[in-house]
Amino acid sequence: MPTEPLRGKSALVTGGARRIGRQIALALARAGADVAITYRNSERDAAATVASLEALGRSAAALACDVRSEGSVQTAVAEAVAKLGGLDLLVNNAAVFETASLESLSVAQWDAVFETNTRGPFLVSREALPHLRAAHGRIVNIGSLGGLHPWAGHAHYCASKAALHMLTQAMAKAFAPEVSVNCVAPGWIDLDEDPAATAAHFAARTPMQRNGGAEDVAQAVLFFLSGPGFVTGQILAVDGGLGLT
Repeated sequence: MPTEPLRGKSALVTGGARRIGRQIALALARAGADVAITYRNSERDAAATVASLEALGRSAAALACDVRSEGSVQTAVAEAVAKLGGLDLLVNNAAVFETASLESLSVAQWDAVFETNTRGPFLVSREALPHLRAAHGRIVNIGSLGGLHPWAGHAHYCASKAALHMLTQAMAKAFAPEVSVNCVAPGWIDLDEDPAATAAHFAARTPMQRNGGAEDVAQAVLFFLSGPGFVTGQILAVDGGLGLT
């Protein structure tokens, strides 16, 4: 594979200011892409991520965007295209996660998770589609192992990610042949704010005997964005085998 397989490409990563989204943005920049990220509340983190992207010699931009809002998405995609000179790649990463018992879930809680996790990728993909089609581009959605396996304490989250997995496959058929659409479904990914006992619990259950890192997810995204263009409609679990247990 070339050292910079994405050189000359322009990418948009939603929710790219922190955590997994930040690592995805950095991986794409290291692979040669210019990168725009969106953020909702993390303006300071977004500015720091843009500085890191520019330090790699890439053009970069941070765009305020609420992926739940059609108008906000329209503005952000237009700004990304204007700042980067086009759009070749889209990573729908922005998401919310919540723990709640199913029997006590409110309609507001249910809707809030679906608005971001399922409607958001639909809105951003639909808005970006004309640019991606013109570029014969690619889309990667960030799903979840929770969209493949039921977690009783996260029913609304699991349902939203399962819907995103199906949306991925529907988009793969609808957007072909110009645009490929795939999905990375992470398992437990260690983040700084996670309790040590919880992280250790999942590591012990995982066949690979460790938890994933944000870089593991980023590398899987990079595969779909720079690998064979004939691959589309796939859901790739990045979970160290946790889904097998």
